[in-house]
Amino acid sequence: MSAGSAVCTTCPRHCAVAPGAMGACRARTNVDGAVVPLGYDHVTSLAVDPIEKKPIARWKGGSTVLSLGSYGCNLRCPWCQNHGISQVGEGEVPWRRVSPQEIAALAVRLNHEDPRMVGVAYTYNEPLVRWEYVRDCARLVHDVGLSNVLVSAGCVSAEVVQTVAPLIDAANIDLKVFRSKTYQSLGGDLAAVQETIRLLAATPTCHLEVTTLVVPGINDTDEEMDELSSWLVSVDPGIVLHVSRFFPHWRMQDRGPTSIARVYELADVARRNLAHVYTGNC
Repeated sequence: MSAGSAVCTTCPRHCAVAPGAMGACRARTNVDGAVVPLGYDHVTSLAVDPIEKKPIARWKGGSTVLSLGSYGCNLRCPWCQNHGISQVGEGEVPWRRVSPQEIAALAVRLNHEDPRMVGVAYTYNEPLVRWEYVRDCARLVHDVGLSNVLVSAGCVSAEVVQTVAPLIDAANIDLKVFRSKTYQSLGGDLAAVQETIRLLAATPTCHLEVTTLVVPGINDTDEEMDELSSWLVSVDPGIVLHVSRFFPHWRMQDRGPTSIARVYELADVARRNLAHVYTGNC
């Protein structure tokens, strides 16, 4: 580690960040020996979405949420559908500064205009690379009586999850695959994601759902889906699983979409273990 570098503990990568440099997520930097979020309140995306789009299937159905995203991600999934913001850093995408106070005030105004708008979702890129911003927004959103939704790949430290979990009312964690080596090829860590799911499942105030995108040739076997769903039921039989269809995108244009029949078959495999299994993108 070079002189003046500091180790980031936000995720399992444990980047050694030199002064003024960025971590692998392109969202954290070293300022005076401390690793802090780069662009703490920089927002690239702000929209009102149906809760089902997150996807959340069994919590406040028919409601909407104010969805916000920034830039950066600590994973490198070649099929990323949001690569235009998740795989870029400071100066590579337009953004605007929106404080936590402004987010809470906007959520209140939108709720007054339409009571179906129930809170704020932290989504689009990986929100937990700026977990401090999520924490600060979520506290204020709770203070005004609204809800918080987290959509994350979950590849972060247990300390980060333990900090934000009490503030989250519903979460969807993207469980990419159920093979450690495949996670490593994406820049992630299966054990860390599993711990995130365990911690959120153990948080009594948090409703938890999980999504697995079925990518041909990557994670589309009956065996892997059976192992994945068996593990989820061992954590909490009430966990909701979304089995979702892949479409070619970004750096993975070398194969066609997952067949709809295969998505349905793998959903049926998961239903051998889990009571609540949904299909997506079909």
